[in-house]
Amino acid sequence: MKSPVHRCRDVERQAACLQTEQPCVPVSQHNPSSMWFIRDACGIVCGVITWMLVFYAEFVVLFVMLLPSKNLTYSLVNGTVFNTLAFLALASHFRAMCTDPGAVPTGNATKEYIESLQLKPGQVVYKCPKCCSIKPDRAHHCSVCKRCIRKMDHHCPWVNNCVGENNQKYFVLFTMYIALISLHSLVMVVFHFLYCFEDDWTKCSSFSPPATVILLILLCFEALLFLIFTSVMFGTQVHSICTDETGIERLKGEQARWEKTSCWEAMKSAFGGPFSPSWLSPFSDLRCKRDPNDHLVLPQGEIIEDDVIEIPLV
Repeated sequence: MKSPVHRCRDVERQAACLQTEQPCVPVSQHNPSSMWFIRDACGIVCGVITWMLVFYAEFVVLFVMLLPSKNLTYSLVNGTVFNTLAFLALASHFRAMCTDPGAVPTGNATKEYIESLQLKPGQVVYKCPKCCSIKPDRAHHCSVCKRCIRKMDHHCPWVNNCVGENNQKYFVLFTMYIALISLHSLVMVVFHFLYCFEDDWTKCSSFSPPATVILLILLCFEALLFLIFTSVMFGTQVHSICTDETGIERLKGEQARWEKTSCWEAMKSAFGGPFSPSWLSPFSDLRCKRDPNDHLVLPQGEIIEDDVIEIPLV
């Protein structure tokens, strides 16, 4: 089946998305050294809201519950734990948002590029008609990122990015740390309510009793909501990694044409190597996620019109 070249849309040229219908043009791939950021209004708003909610929890925990407490040890221990988890959650969110999830270079569906792949005669490759790229196995096109993403699980507006091959670890860490700080703040809210009921409400907080109650109830509602949401997302992501099946593959009911790996091997692949404390760090890179072809210059040429390209038999 053929697709006219002029119908290919959403081709990036020098990191910009064309808004009008244009022919597919070979372009340079994303520079690995530059920061990845999706210019999507909804995603940006959701990302800002995420940080604001964490800062609100930080404000209530510190200024309503910990600083007014008479128990210095209680305040120091819980303050250290909560702030450490909050810092790791925000760092994981930033890495998930600003890491290339595994975008396929746009406009590489050229005869020259296909020849450089040195495929076997009779092999079939597929071109994405939207970004005019040769789609690797298990890659899917994201209409928000306007790119084909390797092992795309889903596009998450809360991190303003796709969750794919290169940033799934950071998304898993983000959901885990948010769930932990939500659980921690819930426990502290319960203890603070009990403390205030036993003591004078005017002495258990630096705010007035009505303001203290409202702030605690809002934090309780926020923590409970995000504890449920992020716990489900964390479990879903770990399940996807262990079964070696992305969310979009499961949603579309795609048959596994790839050789599935064991759960432990899939975990090591997703988290960047053998088990170590770096698995829990959003600052460690994914050593085994680097494609040796990422830094190669793509051969230039005319975009092939066919969406299905079969390597001719010699």
